[in-house]
Amino acid sequence: MPSLFQIGSYKVFFWSNENNEPIHVHISKGKPAANATKVWLTSGGGCVLANNNGKIPQKELNELLEIIAAQYFLICSEWKEHFCTEEIAYYC
Repeated sequence: MPSLFQIGSYKVFFWSNENNEPIHVHISKGKPAANATKVWLTSGGGCVLANNNGKIPQKELNELLEIIAAQYFLICSEWKEHFCTEEIAYYC
């Protein structure tokens, strides 16, 4: 599971076996965990919260979503490289 970047104590990462889903990232405090928060990327360059299983406080979550949206092109590039694909399926 590749770690993309860290924001404070939060890690943003992919699970390696999820390339059959639309492009998304997980956020976990500390090391990556199965109950991590999930965020879909959209075709318009933004992101949408899929779930907040990690129970990240709303203020911190809003900041994390802004940073993830700002890193959109990096995330797309890493997704293509990690999953060996040129095509990306988006949530919406």
